[in-house]
Amino acid sequence: MDSSMEGMLDTYLLETNSLLDNLDEMLIADEKVGTFSTDDVNEIFRTMHTIKGSSAMMEFNSISVIAHKMEDLFFFIRDKGIDYLTDEDRKDLFNLLFKSEDFLRGEVGKVEAGEPLLDNVDEFNGKIAAFMDRISRDEARGEAAAKGEAVPAEAPAPAAAPAAPAPAAAPAAGGAASIIPADDKAAVFIHISLEEGVGMENLRAFMIVNALKECDITFRAYPEHMDTDSATSQVIIESGFYLAFDSEDQAKKAEGVLPSQNHIRDYEVISPDEARKQVGGAAPEPAPAPAAESAAPAKQEAPAASPAAAGPAASAPTAASAKEAPKNAKTNGPVKQSLISVNLQKLDSLMDLVGEIVITESMVTSSPVLKQLPQEAYDSFNKSARQLRKLTDDLQDISMSLRMVPISGVFQKMNRIVRDMKQKLNKDVKLTLIGEDTEVDKTIVDAIQDPIMHIVRNSMDHGIEKTKEERLSAGKPAQGEIILKASHSSSEVVISCSDDGYGMDPDVMLSKAEEKGILTKPKSEYSTKEALQLILLPGFSTNKTVTEYSGRGVGMDVVKKNVESVGGNISIESEVGKGTTITMKIPLTLAIMDGMKVTVGDSIFTIPIANINQSFKVEDKDIVLDESGNEMIERMGVFYPVVRLDRFYGIQSSIDTIEDGIMIWVEASDKSCCLFVDELVGEQQVVVKPLPQYFNNFDLKGRGITGCTILGDGNISIILDVLGVYTAAVENA
Repeated sequence: MDSSMEGMLDTYLLETNSLLDNLDEMLIADEKVGTFSTDDVNEIFRTMHTIKGSSAMMEFNSISVIAHKMEDLFFFIRDKGIDYLTDEDRKDLFNLLFKSEDFLRGEVGKVEAGEPLLDNVDEFNGKIAAFMDRISRDEARGEAAAKGEAVPAEAPAPAAAPAAPAPAAAPAAGGAASIIPADDKAAVFIHISLEEGVGMENLRAFMIVNALKECDITFRAYPEHMDTDSATSQVIIESGFYLAFDSEDQAKKAEGVLPSQNHIRDYEVISPDEARKQVGGAAPEPAPAPAAESAAPAKQEAPAASPAAAGPAASAPTAASAKEAPKNAKTNGPVKQSLISVNLQKLDSLMDLVGEIVITESMVTSSPVLKQLPQEAYDSFNKSARQLRKLTDDLQDISMSLRMVPISGVFQKMNRIVRDMKQKLNKDVKLTLIGEDTEVDKTIVDAIQDPIMHIVRNSMDHGIEKTKEERLSAGKPAQGEIILKASHSSSEVVISCSDDGYGMDPDVMLSKAEEKGILTKPKSEYSTKEALQLILLPGFSTNKTVTEYSGRGVGMDVVKKNVESVGGNISIESEVGKGTTITMKIPLTLAIMDGMKVTVGDSIFTIPIANINQSFKVEDKDIVLDESGNEMIERMGVFYPVVRLDRFYGIQSSIDTIEDGIMIWVEASDKSCCLFVDELVGEQQVVVKPLPQYFNNFDLKGRGITGCTILGDGNISIILDVLGVYTAAVENA
């Protein structure tokens, strides 16, 4: 694929995924109120029209065909008005829309993965066609048939009867009666109307005719000579064009091909008599009901029953929609936005470049040569250096903000998860979203989507009670609730998922863990918080049965691993009978952080400022030993373990006594300890660099090393992972 096609594909995927995301949000909101607003009907129509057109351009036929069919469906709904549908129709329409969205997402996912698309979409296409056939008729319209029998002339309809506007066709077409020769003995006709404003209508129609002929379908097309006579364009605009078939079998074959063609607004199968009435411009006489039923044309689509009717239907609103026109006029106009799409790899490159600028600026300002300058020159340099630091900080903030996106995109997807599981599990649950505007680095958003989804699914599946009666007997509202909340805290984003369901029993957790042999100490020594954290261990599950959503013994350990992979941590709080809250604390960005430089021997370490509570001096008498001989120190009434970094990492230090060093009280998640170092160097904003792949063989993450940074003097400083240090030095000691 050349670069131009690659760029088109990237644009197509971005636009289509964005449209599907917006569609999903719209459907969730509309389903809650049980209907569509006129604005939303128009928006869905435009969405499907856009997806159809762009997919056809990229030759993704399966996507184009289904989007085209959904566009036709909403053309009909837009024409008739949403009030035309019954409550049952609307419920089925929502289900059909969600299934269509899933189908389109699945096909787009195949495009992203480079997999082949479906060749045959007849089954799903048939479901849409069947729904259209059903809603296009009411009880007074005769029998429901899969063949798509046309609506009788006297049947009640919100819009004008199909034949009523026909008199306008004759003068408009300028001799339209000559479109179909009088001696043509066709058994059945298909009347096709093109989309408005497509341009070169005669050539568009000729392309459709050729596509049908390539499928070995035998027919005649009117008006004739469409490819050479440009005057036929006006006839096609106002009257459409006709295909004449000598057998119904050939017409049915054509019906199977037409949905895949572009620029077709609607088409209908009609009898020869009806075709000649349309082009002749004479309004058909009212016929008795039996005769009307027997002569009724088999309609494929309801929006326009004749070329003359199609024009008013598309250009003039129905009585119902006309009343809402002023209101719609305010909301349907295009909104100009100064936005562009940027490849994430380019933003990564920008961040790397800014990081190098930060390092270089630090190297310049800390150069030992500066001390040799005269005082006046040194002061002038410092003034310029301060200005450079300010500009560098501003550039850094802007470049970081480019990568920040609202977490609402992830949160909104959870609406769909809850909606689908409500139907499958027959549970009445509402999802409450708080803090959707909270912004996080795009890389982190992608990493936490699966963990959040898994937690929400767990809450739905076995967090919320199974029946309303069970909730009512427990003194709870009949409707369960899941609250998804995001907020900023210092340099972290805090995401929590709470439910008001069963809650988790620590004793049950401990018994299950003991049964699986994964306890590391006697049950009696586990605190409530530690017992709840057991659910994050691999292979741990309290579900006795395997369901579609949980009970396989995997999941929460993967959630923990994914959260920790982006430098975050996860904690659990629960109360039996009240519910459970799972909280994730995740850094806002992985690229640049504020750190405290400390020395241990000849080595320099960087501790994230977000993890530091306090630094202080100590004396020998402040240190106490626990029953195992491990050092502890008291802060604010609580004793914390002491980790001497020189001993932990095997570094030779010149500090012999504890009074000569300094203690740093650090905290990560629910773990706290005090790190003993030689001295503090100072606070500095650092660029996080990943360690070379080679070091993965040594499990440095398990020893509390998360990355490195380059200092102003060119030295490398190791960045510590406080939680990893605690786990390795205290829990696994």
